[in-house]
Formats: sequence, structure tokens, C-alpha cells
Amino acid sequence: YAETKDSGSFLLRNLKDSERMQLLITLAFNPEPLVLQSFPSDEGWPFAKYLGACGRMVAVNYVGEELWSYFNAPWEKRVDLAWQLMEIAEQLTNNDFEFALYLLDVSFDNFAVGPRDGKVIIVDAENVLVADKRLIRQNKPENWDVWYESKFDDCDKEACLSFSKEILCARVTVDHNYYAICQNLLSRHATWRGTSGGLLHDPPAEIAKDGRLEALLDECANPKKRYGRFQAAKELREYLAQLSNNVR
Repeated sequence: YAETKDSGSFLLRNLKDSERMQLLITLAFNPEPLVLQSFPSDEGWPFAKYLGACGRMVAVNYVGEELWSYFNAPWEKRVDLAWQLMEIAEQLTNNDFEFALYLLDVSFDNFAVGPRDGKVIIVDAENVLVADKRLIRQNKPENWDVWYESKFDDCDKEACLSFSKEILCARVTVDHNYYAICQNLLSRHATWRGTSGGLLHDPPAEIAKDGRLEALLDECANPKKRYGRFQAAKELREYLAQLSNNVR
């Protein structure tokens, strides 16, 4: 696999012909090494640390147990993990670098939790689509400035997601990451290994009675209002932060 020395390599600038060919081969087979190097964990990105590659084998650091192992953890732990997941969705969607990183494969097995710091990390970056928002604004493709709402996918399989790579690469404002996290991990629509109910299943009685959490999760996964997911995701992040602080 190709190795990048800086973001300039990521942008295919100043590469020798042999390096360009190696980079294109990497992108064709598996873009994960380039994602991990171009958006390194050392700079605050929520990915496993890239250690190196040998042939087509990629080595990353061991983060911890997969998110699935926390499915039945105490409520306060699950709330904290859910808040972190929504923060990851926000960071990958809106950041100072003007790159949107869309998660196209979201399941409980693609995230892990650090045993010491409890930090949620993406451990499988093979299916991450990188969109350059600056380039989109510059090229102005059709409907580039129209907010894009991902369609809820009520399929009969686990970890389903509905998306169009062409649209994700041609719009500046997209709710895909919120949709992916809410539908496949947090809400009652989430199914994995024969379970349902999502990471925030069986909330305490007072929270269930209040109904706000369920309403926000439903609107985030399957919005009833136009652009409802954008607002629901914002409110859900704030509400989970509040719940997380209250249970600490």
C-alpha cells in the first residue's frame, strides 16, 4: 500500500509516476491506509493509529473491545458512549479542514472502546468516503448548496444504510453520519446479532416516561419533518451530554 508523508500526497500533488500509480492502486483495493494516515489519531481524529503496511496488510494499534461488548453495559456507560458516537458524527461532518468523512459501513463491530480512557474509536475505516467541501464550493455541481437528507432504510437485514456516493461528493451540507449512527447504533431501529433496540435500549423509567430521548432518536433515524434530522442530531448531542453529566 502507498504511504502518505503529508496531506499534499493525499491530494495527489508532487507525486512521482510510480508513487501516483501506487496511490491509485491503494485507492482501488482499500482506501483505509490513506484515510488513517491523512486523518491521524495523533491530530484528534477518531481512528485507530496507523502503524504501517506490508504488501496489502495494514497494521493499526489495538484500541480495546468492540462496541458490541458494551451493548448491555450499565446505563451511564451506554449514555457516554452514545454521546461520543454523536460527537464523532459531528466531527466527521463539520471540521476546520473542510473535509467531510462519511461512514458507509456502520455496525457495532466497526467501533472499539479504550479500556483506560473509555474513548470510542473507529477501527474499520475501509468504507469511509472523503468529500472535499472546498472543492464542491469551487466547482458548484448541480444542487451543491441544497441540504441533503439521507433516506431511512427499513430493510430486513442488519446494519443497512441507504446512500448515493455521487450525491455525498456533490453536496456541502449532508446529514449522512447522523443518520448512520442513529439508525444503526443508537435508535430502536438498530439491529445486530439478533438484538434490537440499539445501544440506548431500556432507559431508566424517568427517562422513558419523559419521552424526549426516544423522540430525538426517532427523528434522527427516520425524520418526519423536512431537515428534521439536522436539528434532532444537534439536540440529541446536547441531551446526551446533559444525561452523561447527570449520571457521573
